[in-house]
Amino acid sequence: MFDHPDRITVNPKQCGGRPCIRGLRIRVSDVLDLLAAGLDAGKIIEELPDLEPEDIKAAVSYAAREIVEIR
Repeated sequence: MFDHPDRITVNPKQCGGRPCIRGLRIRVSDVLDLLAAGLDAGKIIEELPDLEPEDIKAAVSYAAREIVEIR
């Protein structure tokens, strides 16, 4: 269940309307790509210091919800 609506934002004028983290120009897909590449949350935060641990959880939760809605 997606329980982080304050952490994921969608703005048609930002990042082509793709879901972002807290209005930053960091897309949910960017976080997922880094996780898929094998980086753990600590390394992701080192690479993108504007992120918080809850942002990473929110990105995964959001993606999981989107996959379920597609089916």
